[in-house]
Amino acid sequence: MVSRRRLRLCVGVLSAGLLLAGCSGDGGGGGDGAAKPTDSKPADSKPAGSDPSGSPQAAASGDTRSGPPPSDSPSATGLDFTPDPGRAPKTRAEALRLARAIAAAPARWGPGFVKRTPYESDPAFRPVLDANCVWQRGPLPSTVLATLTRYSELPAEDGKGPIRVAGIVTVHRTVKDADWEMAATLEEALRCPDQQLRQGERITGLASQGADYGVLGNLTAEDMLTEGGKYYSDELGGPHHYYWSQSRMGQVTVAAVGKGSEGRSTDEVNTALLQGAGAMVSAVESELGADDQ
Repeated sequence: MVSRRRLRLCVGVLSAGLLLAGCSGDGGGGGDGAAKPTDSKPADSKPAGSDPSGSPQAAASGDTRSGPPPSDSPSATGLDFTPDPGRAPKTRAEALRLARAIAAAPARWGPGFVKRTPYESDPAFRPVLDANCVWQRGPLPSTVLATLTRYSELPAEDGKGPIRVAGIVTVHRTVKDADWEMAATLEEALRCPDQQLRQGERITGLASQGADYGVLGNLTAEDMLTEGGKYYSDELGGPHHYYWSQSRMGQVTVAAVGKGSEGRSTDEVNTALLQGAGAMVSAVESELGADDQ
């Protein structure tokens, strides 16, 4: 088995301002089907490493849970974020309020973005990747206080199709729980490089890459992962660019997912994701950080 640390030290590249990387290991893959919210599965999907053209590179491999267990202590990285224990949510109601304060609204993705219908997911459920690589809705696990997904899009215009995005916030009970979700998410692309999001929508050729703070260009979060692949839908055709970026700050994970369509460039999708993901990470810092940081 390849350790969780080994996965995160695989070769990566930076492209279009996003961490786009592939990784190959020396062990077999595996996964436990940990949930992952997104824009259009019974909740949605995600992304992985890809080159500037959007083509996924080699997928990572290995058991992300074979390394030493994560710590619940505050970050010891150079990141300018010190969580204030007094501001950490302790109840589901507090966690849901926090998720709503963080999840990106349309304006956070860029000019022209609007709400989709439905705009918010049901906070009582989260997406789960089943044994057949199909996304289903499942109840919240005991390790999660709240999760919320908000759906937005840049409407079709001038012969171009829409850019569809989603911002997902998951508030875990502990930092350790959030760290395990990051590790488990890496395994999803290994176990299921091709996934069905919902009826009539699928993604293929997924590859994923994880990076701790200071590794592979990650200078914004305590932990980060990216996934990329190709998106197909009965409505929009395909293949189109698909990308997922997920970050962890303390006990909170935030994810941004983007799906292109006819006439939309990879750069257009990635620019929106950079803005949405950055806004959510900043919101976590504002909501949970110590006042004197």
